[in-house]
Amino acid sequence: MRYLEDHFTPVEEEITAYDLPVTGRIPAELSGRYLRNGPNPASVDDARTHIWGMGQGMVHGVRLRDGRAEWYRNRFVRVPGYAPMVHVIEHAKQIFALAEGGLPPARLDDELNTVGFAELGGTADGFTAGAHSKRDPLTGELHSLSYMPGHDFVRYTVTDTAGAVAETVAIPMTRTPFLHDFALTENHVVLWDTPLGFDGFECRWLPQHPTRVGVMARSGGDVRWLDIDPVHVSHTLNAYDDENGVVVDLVTAQGPFDPADPGAIRPVLDRWTITPDKVHQRRIDDRPQDFPRINDAFAARPHRYGYSAATALYGIPFSSEGAPSDEVFTNALVKHDLLRGTTQVHAFGRDEAVGEAVFAATGQAEDEGYLLTYVHDPRRGAADLVILAAQDFTGEPVARVHLPARVPLGLHGNWLPDRAGVAA
Repeated sequence: MRYLEDHFTPVEEEITAYDLPVTGRIPAELSGRYLRNGPNPASVDDARTHIWGMGQGMVHGVRLRDGRAEWYRNRFVRVPGYAPMVHVIEHAKQIFALAEGGLPPARLDDELNTVGFAELGGTADGFTAGAHSKRDPLTGELHSLSYMPGHDFVRYTVTDTAGAVAETVAIPMTRTPFLHDFALTENHVVLWDTPLGFDGFECRWLPQHPTRVGVMARSGGDVRWLDIDPVHVSHTLNAYDDENGVVVDLVTAQGPFDPADPGAIRPVLDRWTITPDKVHQRRIDDRPQDFPRINDAFAARPHRYGYSAATALYGIPFSSEGAPSDEVFTNALVKHDLLRGTTQVHAFGRDEAVGEAVFAATGQAEDEGYLLTYVHDPRRGAADLVILAAQDFTGEPVARVHLPARVPLGLHGNWLPDRAGVAA
């Protein structure tokens, strides 16, 4: 029942609202749409056995332009048989809702209505773009790793700026892993094979299965595998190449991991430096956090800043660095300065609920821009779109856009800055 109640309660109605009320000032340089996807089951056969992430997806969006919040829309992702509810991205001037594994994405129009199935990253054996497909900001290409139960390989695919498959590689595996995310650098693809995987068509933690990390050149070729102690990998912050090897910042947790209860783990932020013969692991921050993001202009290249969420999904208190012992939060955003090894915490009210925050760049400096996230406001019984200045992270939000509906805690999204010809 946990993932159908409180901050997870599904929304039943699709809503369109215009000229939204705002507290504060929306920065005039923010012109685009903030979209976020997540599970929103329209109906559940048995609430006692419901798994978060099953059922329909719903995309929530706010359109910002000229210092105004022009509209809010929420729309079910309407494809039969499965749920593209993990992510929402823009590629080749189209919007896609992404599903787990290698299942086809759904294509959305500019008003978030479902157009139909999409062949984004589609290959002859039925694989398509994965849930955490990553865009290289310098080439504009989209890189994906996809898996499907019953297949003893995962598929790496590169989709060009026009949406056509430019390269694809089948990577042999000993069984089908649950490969929710991966890492990308300028020259390499990094993946992991953990105890979480498929036994037939059932996804479960298999403690006897070894944990290993693989590194492959983006041009393909053999994968170099290195063994590490058992660990669950949640999400990647970013990765890059340097003189020491391949550096990956990512969220990990000790197992076992139960797909039916994703909030039962304690995720932390780590750094892996992968050399030819070893994965060197270092804890960056041992406080519970997840949903890490960066300024995507620095994706696959060296980064200094990262942002993560201490979210009610896990329900674990998060202490503010250097704060009194009673200053703990279950809802906060965290800014990591990975060069200095420091953090800043922006806490929300005890009964509010915050999820992933995305970075909207407005300048050339890495932290020149804003963080956008949905925060449930229990006083109104609805959500706000909260806008924080990245360079004044602990200060008051520059704006709170008051939405007319709840936004359940969900998964991933993106800031889609305006492109030529977009009038929605």
